[in-house]
Amino acid sequence: MLHTISGFDRIGEENAFAVLARATALSAAGKDIINLGIGQPDFRTPDHIVEAAIKALRDGHHGYTPATGLLATREAVARRTLTTTGVEISPESIVILPGGKPTMYAAIVMFGEAGAEILYPDPGFPIYRSMIEYTGATPVPVPVREENGFAFSADETLSLITDRTRLLILNSPANPTGGVTPRAEIEKLVKGLADHPDVAILSDDIYDVMTYDGEEHCSLLTFPELRDRLIVLNGWSKTWAMTGWRMGWSIWPDQLYDKIRKLAVNCWSCVNAPSQFAGIAAIDGPQDDVEAMMAAFDRRRRVVVEGLNALPGVTCATPKGAFYAFPNISGTGWKAKKLASALLEETGVALIGGPDFGILGEGYLRLSYANSEENIRQALARMDGFLRSSAGR
Repeated sequence: MLHTISGFDRIGEENAFAVLARATALSAAGKDIINLGIGQPDFRTPDHIVEAAIKALRDGHHGYTPATGLLATREAVARRTLTTTGVEISPESIVILPGGKPTMYAAIVMFGEAGAEILYPDPGFPIYRSMIEYTGATPVPVPVREENGFAFSADETLSLITDRTRLLILNSPANPTGGVTPRAEIEKLVKGLADHPDVAILSDDIYDVMTYDGEEHCSLLTFPELRDRLIVLNGWSKTWAMTGWRMGWSIWPDQLYDKIRKLAVNCWSCVNAPSQFAGIAAIDGPQDDVEAMMAAFDRRRRVVVEGLNALPGVTCATPKGAFYAFPNISGTGWKAKKLASALLEETGVALIGGPDFGILGEGYLRLSYANSEENIRQALARMDGFLRSSAGR
């Protein structure tokens, strides 16, 4: 028998991929599936971005790149950061990575060990807790509550910090809830963090441009007092419909930069060159496709909220960001994961049960409206028929 270290037994997973696999299997067997489970834009990567990668290949960019990314790519990220936040960042603080998860992994393994505590949002992206447990650190959930608009509470967050806290993970706009934490709450948190100077912060900003109804993302980069302990996660996947390109970036404080560089050398060497040229084209090129995509998401969001609130036993707060709704299904009498499974198997609608996003996710489902309006309306009709014919099995 092979004996692996105990940390590997603690690794969880992202159940959206398990649901995707089951939905794909059912589809292959002939069942009509509408997938509202996966967090992936249903739009094509814009043509000018694809062409930039093709040109890079034809121009001979086939070799290794620096572990931290091409300078030109990091400079593009610095320009984009200045445009979106008003903050000037050196390219020497930026790392290009194969997606967003490597930043989570890197930050968590830097600070996670037995005896340490790491705070993370709950409900939240499941990989946070999975990686915290992998390191042997204690995961401490920061509640994200519906009655608070699915924004985190500064006071509650600060109350959870102890002398063992090493890292605080924040996410706004948020997955799975679509919540956006307002600037006033973030300012209160930043003020309180002055009393905890040894706590690092990982800010997951992957949905930073995806806000609605006049809401705006408040970047922690705009608080210079945090800069020496702030790690920012971002990337191309959501904004430019580039999930399969595996392209992310992160911004690091000076004292951690060489650590992430060495980890890159050891783990993934570098990010492929053609994708980095595509990333430059995405940032510096026309943003018409991004604007059109966001307008479509906004229209779908309205359809989703109206449709969910019309379902028996279901209520849904209006999401202010990302492309997720997090309806409350406690009035249906169903447990969330059991309902999600039944909807997939019996109606062909793929959703994710709230408990897959944390202990506070019971009573909720996550619905991704990164699908066509026609499919969303059809899915809602199937859900309505199912809930009316089967109460609380």
